[in-house]
Amino acid sequence: MSAVRLPPGYRIEPLRRDHQRSAFHSGQAQVDDWLANKALQNQEKHLSATKVLIDPVGTIAGFYTLATAQVDFADLPPELVRRLPRRNLPVAVLAWLGIRDADQGHGHGRRLLAQALKDCYDAGQTFPFVAVILDCIDDQALTFYRRWDFRPLPGHNYRLFLSWSQLQAMATGG
Repeated sequence: MSAVRLPPGYRIEPLRRDHQRSAFHSGQAQVDDWLANKALQNQEKHLSATKVLIDPVGTIAGFYTLATAQVDFADLPPELVRRLPRRNLPVAVLAWLGIRDADQGHGHGRRLLAQALKDCYDAGQTFPFVAVILDCIDDQALTFYRRWDFRPLPGHNYRLFLSWSQLQAMATGG
């Protein structure tokens, strides 16, 4: 997967204590609360990793958080678990993705998702997993992720997955 192109002056970097997290407002209280109050603590405990999109003046324009988890074999669709052991299976989790109000509609969500998926693909070369999963916060998020070929897990309309083979095809152009 090639590097994600950012607008001039923007950069992606790991979340740090000196980032102004409480100044971030996306219009989604849960998303804002995660970044302001939980993301750094979870990162310091090595439970998740958050990267922030920094604008040209140094403020957070967006962010995403990745983690790992295991899901029960029975919770995944049959086409994904064919020939896999009947046990908990490793997955990458796109736990959070948020874009600042003023930056919505400028393609930053697409860019951050692409970078998050690139990070997952790169990590999957060392720590294998069967899929990337995420939970949609609302219908708008569901529509956004469905455009990227994420599909619902059986019985969970707002919990989506992208199989490793789909991610690999995106990353390698295959």
